[in-house]
Amino acid sequence: MKEIGISEFKAKCIDELKKVQQTGEPLLVTLNKRPIATVNPYREESRSNRELGKLRGQMTIHGDIVHTDFGDEWEMNS
Repeated sequence: MKEIGISEFKAKCIDELKKVQQTGEPLLVTLNKRPIATVNPYREESRSNRELGKLRGQMTIHGDIVHTDFGDEWEMNS
């Protein structure tokens, strides 16, 4: 991973971002030689890789989860 100081990053920000996009290599931004940020290339995830999409087919809903009969319990606990 390429490292760059914050002052240099500020001066060359657009060029450095283009390099990250073109090469796919992340960039580590440092302040006083300590890491403060990582710039990663944007990658659009396919629909099947989304977090909730991974759960498809893993659970089954039984009954009505919108309209419940918990009214009395909610009244007592309020």
